[in-house]
Amino acid sequence: MRGRPMLYTRYESDQALLNTGTKKVMMGLFIVLLVLIPFGVVPGLTFLSQPDWMRLLSTVCIFAVGALGLNILTGLAGQVSLGHAFFMGLGAYTAAWFGVEPGPLSGLGLPMWVWLPLAGLVPAIVGVLIGPVAVRVRGLYLAFVTLGLVFIGEYIFRNWVYATGGPDSGRTFPSLEWKIWKEETPLVDFQSDGVWFGVEIIEEAKTYFLMLLLLVIFVLLAKNIQRTRVGRAFQSIRDRDIAAEIMGVNEVQYKLVAFGLSSFYAGIAGALLATFIGRTIPERWNLFLSVQFIAIILIGGAGVVSGVILGSVFVTVLPRLVQDFSSWLADYVSEGEGAFVWLADLFISTGSGDFGLVNTLPGVGPGLSVFQFNQVLYGLLIILFLIFEPLGLYGIWLRIRNYWKGWPFTY
Repeated sequence: MRGRPMLYTRYESDQALLNTGTKKVMMGLFIVLLVLIPFGVVPGLTFLSQPDWMRLLSTVCIFAVGALGLNILTGLAGQVSLGHAFFMGLGAYTAAWFGVEPGPLSGLGLPMWVWLPLAGLVPAIVGVLIGPVAVRVRGLYLAFVTLGLVFIGEYIFRNWVYATGGPDSGRTFPSLEWKIWKEETPLVDFQSDGVWFGVEIIEEAKTYFLMLLLLVIFVLLAKNIQRTRVGRAFQSIRDRDIAAEIMGVNEVQYKLVAFGLSSFYAGIAGALLATFIGRTIPERWNLFLSVQFIAIILIGGAGVVSGVILGSVFVTVLPRLVQDFSSWLADYVSEGEGAFVWLADLFISTGSGDFGLVNTLPGVGPGLSVFQFNQVLYGLLIILFLIFEPLGLYGIWLRIRNYWKGWPFTY
C-alpha cells in the first residue's frame, strides 16, 4: 500500500522475491548495470570491460554458484562442511568424462546441455549416498567427516590417471559451446570472438554473459528453495534440531536433501570452473578451495543469498586487489620519493636483503608471497567477522540501511 510499503495483506506479497517497489527498481537497475559492463559504457567502471577483469567477473559468477550450494547446507540447514572441493572436483571430472571427445583419456564427447546437468547430478547422488554417514554426527565432528572427503578425493583424482590425467599434466575439459548433438560447428561458441545482435563482442564477454545467466538461474532456484516448506525445514533444523524433530520435521530426510542440493551446486560450479580454465591438475580440488567457500559465506553472510553474492565478489576480487596494491607499493618504494616510503618499505620486500611482510619477488627475499598473504587474510577476516559481525557484509549493509531508514533518529 502506498505510504506503508511493509504492510502486507496476503502471504504471497510478504513472501515475494522482491516484496517492495524499491527492491524491484534496484534489482532492475543492477541487472542493467551487469549487462552493460562488458561494453565499457558505465561511467567509472569502464576498466571492468578489459579482458582480464571480464575473466575475473566470470570467476565471481562461478564461485557464487558454488557458494550458493554451501549456503544451503551450512547457512540454511546448519551443517558444517569442509568437503565442498571434493564435490566440485567430482563435477569437473564428470563434465570431462561426458563432454570431451575420447582420446588418450576417457570421454564421450556429448554436448553441453548433457554434460553440465550430469556434472551436478552425479555429485548430488554421491552426496546423498554419503549423507547417511554424515548425518549421524553434527558440529565439529561433521566438519571432520567432510574434511576426510577432500583427502580421499585428492587421492582418487591424483591416481585415477585414465579419467583425471594424473598430477603432472592434468586433463583438458569440454569447451563452453552450445551444440544440438555432435556437429562440427556449434550454434553458439562462448570462447571465441564474434558478433551478437550486430555488436562485436570478445570471447571473455561472451563467457561472462553465460556465467551471469547461469548464476541468475541458480540464484532464483536457491531463493525459491529458501521460501518453500523444504527451506523452512532446513532453517528449523539449523536453529533447534531437536525441537524441529519433535514438531514432525524428519531430520535425517531433510539433511540428506540438503547434502544432495549442496553437492549438485558444487558439481555445477566445479564443471564451470574447470571448463573456464581449460586444463587443470587434480591438486586444484584441495582443502584451501573448501576454505575459500567457507570464507565466502561467513564474510558475506550465512543463510542469505545476497550475502553469498557479496562474499563471492569480496573473496574473488580480494587477491587481485592485493596483487595490484603490492605492485604499486613496490614501484613506489623503488622510486624512493614520497613521505611514506618508509612505511611502504615495511610492508613490501623487494630484494634478498629487504625485510617486509609481502615479497613481490618470491624466492628472492623474505616475506610472504601474495598467495600466502591472501591465505592469512582469509583467516583473519573469518575471525574478525565471526567476532564483530556474524552476519558478515550483509549485516553491515543492514546497519547502513536501517540507519538511513530511521534517520534522523538513532533508534
